[in-house]
Amino acid sequence: MQKITVGSISIDVVRKDIKNLHLGVYPPNGRVRIASPLKIDDEAVRLFAISKMEWIKKQKLKFEDQERQSERRFVSGESHYYRGNRYRLNVIYHNAAPKVDICNKTYIDLYVRVGSTREQREKVLTEWYRRQLKDQIPPLIDKWQKIIGVDVKEWGIKKMKTKWGTCTIAPHRIWLNLELAKKPEHCLEYIIVHEMVHLIERNHTKRFAVCMDKFMPQWHIFKDELNRSMLSHEIWSY
Repeated sequence: MQKITVGSISIDVVRKDIKNLHLGVYPPNGRVRIASPLKIDDEAVRLFAISKMEWIKKQKLKFEDQERQSERRFVSGESHYYRGNRYRLNVIYHNAAPKVDICNKTYIDLYVRVGSTREQREKVLTEWYRRQLKDQIPPLIDKWQKIIGVDVKEWGIKKMKTKWGTCTIAPHRIWLNLELAKKPEHCLEYIIVHEMVHLIERNHTKRFAVCMDKFMPQWHIFKDELNRSMLSHEIWSY
């Protein structure tokens, strides 16, 4: 990977065996990345970046304005999110196996053993989020396979730093960001549809947008909502 600078903006440039230039601005601080075909020279990449500078600055400003959580310590009273709703964490110490319950649509009750560490409490809650997503995802994939006419052979959940989802074309596999457990279900559904449409059109072309408009006409609304939602505190690295 190389870096170029346009004005005051540093841009990562990655060379790949692809046909077109692809530009992205990523959370949490608006990192700019251009994926470039191997045959395109540095000056052409720089000119492409200059031509997109107004859009780049607009996207970076969105991340600067976006609300972020402070670092979570997984103690009683903290705010945590689930399916788009805000809950207060209630840590309950007991001498039994750890578990998580939703109480009165107000609290997330986190049951842990006495003396548990922050990392242990985080792990219990994280695995609970993972189980909830595993229950949510299959019926949504089944629904949209019939609508879109594609077959998702494998899917998985993992923590991702810069993407809500990814798609691997050949094995028809999609990956979904664990953070989607905290977002409204229609945002999860949008990402599933987005990745499934990539099985029809690999890149974000006009054809891709036409397919999204056809299958989920309100996708722009869901995308904007997801991109405006609070970002979790993370130690971000690339």
